[in-house]
Amino acid sequence: MIKIGMIIGDRYEILEKIGTGGMSDVYKAKCHKLNRFVAVKVLKQEFSENANFVSKFRIEAQAAAGLMHPNIVNVYDVGEENGIYYIVMELVEGVTLKKYIEKKARLTFVEAMSIGIQVCMGIEAAHNNHIIHRDIKPQNIIISMEGKVKVTDFGIAKAATSNTITSNVMGSVHYTSPEQARGGYSDEKSDIYSWGITMFEMLTGRVPFNGETTVAIAIKHIQEELPSPRDLVEEIPVSVESIVLKCCQKSPDRRYQTMGELIVDLKKVLMNPEEDVVVFVNPDEDNATRFISEEEVGEIKRQTDRGSIDDTLRLRGDTPGYGYEDYAEEDPYGEEDYNPKLERITTILAVVAGIIICFIIIFFVGRITGIFDFGDMDDKITDSSSQTTIESESESESIESSKQESTSESEDEGPEMTKMVSVVGYTVEEATERLREVGLEPNVTYMESDVYEEGIVISAGISAGTRLEVGTYVQITVSSGTSGVEVPDVINLAYETAFNMLAGKGFVVNKVESYSDTVPKGNVISQSQPAETKVAIGSTITVTVSLGKEDTTVRVPNLMGCEEDEAIAILIENNLAVGDIGQMNSETVEEGKVCYQSHSYGAFVERGTAIDFKISMGFATVTYRLNAGIAAPTVDEAPDYVPGSEVRVVITAADGKIVMDKLTTSFPMSANASGIASSVGTITFTYTVTSEGEIITDEEGNQVIVPGTTEEKTFTRSIEFVQE
Repeated sequence: MIKIGMIIGDRYEILEKIGTGGMSDVYKAKCHKLNRFVAVKVLKQEFSENANFVSKFRIEAQAAAGLMHPNIVNVYDVGEENGIYYIVMELVEGVTLKKYIEKKARLTFVEAMSIGIQVCMGIEAAHNNHIIHRDIKPQNIIISMEGKVKVTDFGIAKAATSNTITSNVMGSVHYTSPEQARGGYSDEKSDIYSWGITMFEMLTGRVPFNGETTVAIAIKHIQEELPSPRDLVEEIPVSVESIVLKCCQKSPDRRYQTMGELIVDLKKVLMNPEEDVVVFVNPDEDNATRFISEEEVGEIKRQTDRGSIDDTLRLRGDTPGYGYEDYAEEDPYGEEDYNPKLERITTILAVVAGIIICFIIIFFVGRITGIFDFGDMDDKITDSSSQTTIESESESESIESSKQESTSESEDEGPEMTKMVSVVGYTVEEATERLREVGLEPNVTYMESDVYEEGIVISAGISAGTRLEVGTYVQITVSSGTSGVEVPDVINLAYETAFNMLAGKGFVVNKVESYSDTVPKGNVISQSQPAETKVAIGSTITVTVSLGKEDTTVRVPNLMGCEEDEAIAILIENNLAVGDIGQMNSETVEEGKVCYQSHSYGAFVERGTAIDFKISMGFATVTYRLNAGIAAPTVDEAPDYVPGSEVRVVITAADGKIVMDKLTTSFPMSANASGIASSVGTITFTYTVTSEGEIITDEEGNQVIVPGTTEEKTFTRSIEFVQE
């Protein structure tokens, strides 16, 4: 069990608990070897006892440790000690995106897109290293105090999904992709779906699917269409909604295929939100019937003559408009072409392929037997009255041939196609003109370069010769020279003014918020790039915007009945200091539990206030003492008492125990005793009264002396004892 102050791995000193999740607890620790603070994530007991899970967890965590990126919470170490399995990570001071959304209710589209670009860059780096997160959600995204956005928990998600873990433990069913909900194959596009759901929540303040059970929510991910974000928040631009909807397509092949594609659209929308730049892809169009060339017909004839037709078809997924590439024989022992990502398309292709092959066989059998007589096959195949034969094209076609190709497909065969032309080395104006001549649109970004002159295209996001739909936006990067653009001073300005100034200079604005005692709410506290310095156009500049003066008071938690360690942990978690810890007897709280706290539960105090508390020593044995002077009997108590006569004084406690028993002839009498169990008692006075003798005359006339009589008398008083 992890305790504050213990050292694990001979180097990590546990300082305080800073978070908890479904599978682990997170502690702030100090690495004494490198003298730095780190975060230590410790697996909970139920997962530590699962050997299969632990094995997968360690393998995945070690793989994640190889990731180094500014938008990823880096993993430093993985270890085990006395059954405690832990990973050591970069300590990021900040809040999770989930808490940030809850605090602000919902984010503006500018803020959401800025956060989105950073998150996607981190996930893209992982995907490039063949690591899939599988648990993208706001709880796993941290916004640091400096405004940097980081993704955490790489590696732990795959290990978790490989074992039997209920959805309520994972806490991810609201963000899971349809293929994950089915328990099927998941890849990079599953992360894209989960990020789309996260963007939906950022923009609207709620998740799209809810239900009474995790199963009900999972079924909605599989069956129900995503609600329109604009129906919930009208201010969301159409282009932003399109990005969310494309990310959250049910079919993985209709989503963005890579994080790089998503990042391009996020940047476009951030710079020009009014223009809908998102292109939705319909993979079913790739399955349209394709007319067969003469060479292919000849090959089919030869295969028919040999009495065999190889029904192994290769999917030509990289060429729009094509269904099958050829019927060439393939090695039956070679690598299987089946890809679980394309399950739906493959099923359709298999059915279509079967139908085509059956028709081909029937056709040739009919011709051989003379049943069918269609004349010249070549004329039938090349008949272009309803379809156009698609021919191969070389990579070096000119702009003129690209324009001709853009009209080479009929309206019935799908979207108009064109081909990318070379733009590197041209001026931005020339490149724009060349692209528009072939039906493409430029999306220009700038970066500094000491190789290319200012205004010259450095690179293009799509290679020359690539077939594209007419109207596609092409990312081109243009040199801004070596001088860059001067950053304006926006400190103390209203955020809207600052944003317009920075965006007008061509910068991407990332907004974070923080409290300030001096800067009014809504104004800029600081900017990541100093004013009057020059940086490349398109650079991201983070501005910290004031939330006003922070309320530093915290509510005092209830410590009564807690054990000492638990009380200390509660105080630390609530940003309060531990004051003096004492002990006292208690008649209501059992031994070893807190029975007193110096500040009442529910009261508000300044953050860091020291709270004293005391631990119960159990029920106390209370005793009393007697230290008093006993006064002489009064006339009312003993009218016949003669001062100076002997009196026996007995003091008895309420429980019957005699405290004192003495004879005295003088008052006041001193009485002292201790260890008395009762708080009250009685004093009993006993004294003797003797009557005088008398002389009487008897019957014979003689005088006789009659002696006096002696009588013992008593009376009592109440007495109270003093508690020791």
